[in-house]
Amino acid sequence: MRNIILGMSALALAAVSAPAFAQEEATPAVTISGGATLVSDYRFRGISQTDKGFAVQGSMTLTHSSGLYASVWGSSIDEYVAAASDQEIDLILGYKKSFGATTVDLGVLYYFYPGSGDVIPGYNSDFFEPYVAVSQAFGPVTAKVSAAYAPKQKALSIGFGKEDNLYGALDLSGALGDSGVSLSAHLGHNFSDDSFLSAGKDYTDWSLGASYAWKNLTFGVSYVDTNFAKGALVSPFSGKDIAKAGVVGTIGVAF
Repeated sequence: MRNIILGMSALALAAVSAPAFAQEEATPAVTISGGATLVSDYRFRGISQTDKGFAVQGSMTLTHSSGLYASVWGSSIDEYVAAASDQEIDLILGYKKSFGATTVDLGVLYYFYPGSGDVIPGYNSDFFEPYVAVSQAFGPVTAKVSAAYAPKQKALSIGFGKEDNLYGALDLSGALGDSGVSLSAHLGHNFSDDSFLSAGKDYTDWSLGASYAWKNLTFGVSYVDTNFAKGALVSPFSGKDIAKAGVVGTIGVAF
């Protein structure tokens, strides 16, 4: 309290007036957040989904005070990703809970590719993938270990059967004081060598990034690479090496 009010009349006035000023809105049970991002290349686990070109992305999340949340995320993609579909829409249902400096996050993600059956009638490239992640804060640095396992599904098959896919990752992130600058590092490995998500190879991807937050805007840049041999994974349309190392820039706005 900055000032001490003396006198019975002032005290009475304060007693009458205080409730009007002291009342605070209760924390809502459900909150809504979202944003939009422009990226110079949409990389999914190290592999370009946009033929190394730009993508527009957007998201919206509803979070309940219990820890339950539901999200929708979308991005433009190139035709080779899902049989001529030019969109990826991710539907997510999860639960997140913190225990001190530790946060557990688990849920299921459904990958939806509108129009994937237009070129190949009856073809369905949609699939679902349960995930779990555990984050631990060490002062200004947060470490996260995550795993995503997609059970056997037709959409993951390179041939005509069903395949599954397992992906694990380690992420480090931290802010540089109050500068607005954050640094991040990622190391991931795809343990399945015969699914569509692995492009037929048991492979590793990694990245290093930096971002700057200003008000509700975020500017970022990252270096992304995989251990695919040069020319081992190319776009069937352009011939570009979509697993080759590259620098990705981002501009995002949050609300």
